[in-house]
Amino acid sequence: MLPRLLSAATALLLGACSVIGVRSGTEEPRFEVLDRQGPLEIRRYASRLAAETLVAADSEEAARREGFRRLAGYIFGANRGQARIAMTAPVAQAPERIAMTAPVAAAATADGWTIRFYMPARFTREALPIPDDPRVTIAEVPAETLAVLRYAGLPGAAAAARQRAALLAALATGPWQAAGEPFDWFYDPPWTLPPARRNEAVVAVTPRRP
Repeated sequence: MLPRLLSAATALLLGACSVIGVRSGTEEPRFEVLDRQGPLEIRRYASRLAAETLVAADSEEAARREGFRRLAGYIFGANRGQARIAMTAPVAQAPERIAMTAPVAAAATADGWTIRFYMPARFTREALPIPDDPRVTIAEVPAETLAVLRYAGLPGAAAAARQRAALLAALATGPWQAAGEPFDWFYDPPWTLPPARRNEAVVAVTPRRP
């Protein structure tokens, strides 16, 4: 009886933590903080592996939901060997332009987003199971230096766009400059209370030349 009570209490505690935004035991990619520039943090990440999928959708939110569904299927067992892989944070979302195929003209493009789950650090590429869904691939993300702007609240398309714009504005002066297009990182499950959510606008940076 006591083990069951302890198990139930643990489940309730973890559930409550998820609701208020505490990410107990969730692995994140390791990084080194190189600098701080006002509200920004400049981080250096080593190379890492990710499961990713490219989603064409009518909106950022729709792409995020569909991409999350595909990737969650992979880590929860939709792979050769039916292996389960621990969930990590953050979930990454970056805009893409997708070339359309015939019968649409070759020059036409559609809005799309790459959704990415970073894999636990203990895995090598060879050790990761092969996804059942051909739309899910394993990618090696190279080492990179990133500027990160953290914010709370619901990360809808308009809110995320404002934070990406704020990130670029904060980089307009100072020792670091943007070296690509900004993208988004999301750390919390959808039921987390908005004030406790951790979201980040992110962009690759290089030192600004004098």
